[in-house]
Amino acid sequence: MRRIGVFGGTFDPPHVGHLVTAVNVRHALSLDAVLLVVANDPWQKSGDRQVSPAADRLAMVRAAVSGVEGLEASDLEIRRGGTSYTADTIADLGADDPDVELFLILGSDAAEGLPTWARADEVRNGATIVVVTRPGAEHGEPPDGWSWVSVETPRLEVSSTDLRRRVLDGRPLDYLLTPAVIDCIESRGLYR
Repeated sequence: MRRIGVFGGTFDPPHVGHLVTAVNVRHALSLDAVLLVVANDPWQKSGDRQVSPAADRLAMVRAAVSGVEGLEASDLEIRRGGTSYTADTIADLGADDPDVELFLILGSDAAEGLPTWARADEVRNGATIVVVTRPGAEHGEPPDGWSWVSVETPRLEVSSTDLRRRVLDGRPLDYLLTPAVIDCIESRGLYR
């Protein structure tokens, strides 16, 4: 049975914090791979701000994971189209490979809101919930009816919002994004 981590997000842009989380969860849980699933239309961000086109975000994720063992970019939600819901992604991955064991990777803030997600029961029943915690931070308790596994990862205060502003302002991106992601942003003219 393959053990696959599912790490979904907008990834606008994908930064070192995302990568550190993915590689540490993969190691801690002995996962075969972690899929960085690029949201097509992230329902939690719709209306909040302009989100970069899915094709650009996928290109950046592919650049970010290139050469990183066990990390893979996934276009599953983009190919499906429409609004991205985790329940659909979990169902699709389970249908594609009935022998797969799925691990949904979330930050603690997202995990607290799990009961409000669309088709939350399907998410809970389709994957082991993995909550990423920071050293010294409170681990929190799962909402009623939920359980999760906690994995501690290094604290990296990196924000995609700040990174987009840095591009616009011309401030350095070094060590916050991989060189391949920086090249992708420049070649596609993103965030300007």
